[in-house]
Amino acid sequence: MSETTRDLLLSTGTDVISQYGYHASGLDLILKTAGVPKGSFYHYFKSKEDFGLAVIDMFGRQFREKLEAILLNSTEPPVERLRTFFKTGKQDLIDADFEKGCLAGNLGQELADQNEHFRVRIQEIFVSWQNVFETCLKQAAAAGELSAVSDTATMAVFLLSGWEGAILYAKVAKSAAPLDAFMSTAEKLLSVK
Repeated sequence: MSETTRDLLLSTGTDVISQYGYHASGLDLILKTAGVPKGSFYHYFKSKEDFGLAVIDMFGRQFREKLEAILLNSTEPPVERLRTFFKTGKQDLIDADFEKGCLAGNLGQELADQNEHFRVRIQEIFVSWQNVFETCLKQAAAAGELSAVSDTATMAVFLLSGWEGAILYAKVAKSAAPLDAFMSTAEKLLSVK
């Protein structure tokens, strides 16, 4: 079997788990959707948990790359990068009819108190993302773009956790209103001097 089959399983698993959750995403559904036989699955993964952790790792890495591409883009002012990220995320949720949300956030809600391996891995991913936010905020502070933010680490936690919460609420409400409320509040906190 090629590495392409493993990648196909992971990307299919990401889509299926994003839509149905970890527990409701049986291996049979993932394999049928991917068009891959069960034997191929066990060639790459020891168990569904091993597969789930690999899906989380892939998603976390891909989303960090997206974050870095937007939030560390030196051709835009740092605060504008944050605006771009939130606008892009809002459009992604609208395009998905508020059905998928953030895989790490979804799985954190579903698994954090049930499986320590998943909890730890998701926490590591969130910290990784938080660090990207903090780097952008530090650049904004150095450029004199922030009015009241002196603790960029705390602001990074606020922005990430607030955004994740807004995504969850938007999924429940099937509406962009929670995202708009978050973005409006964040805009006030990040207002230019």
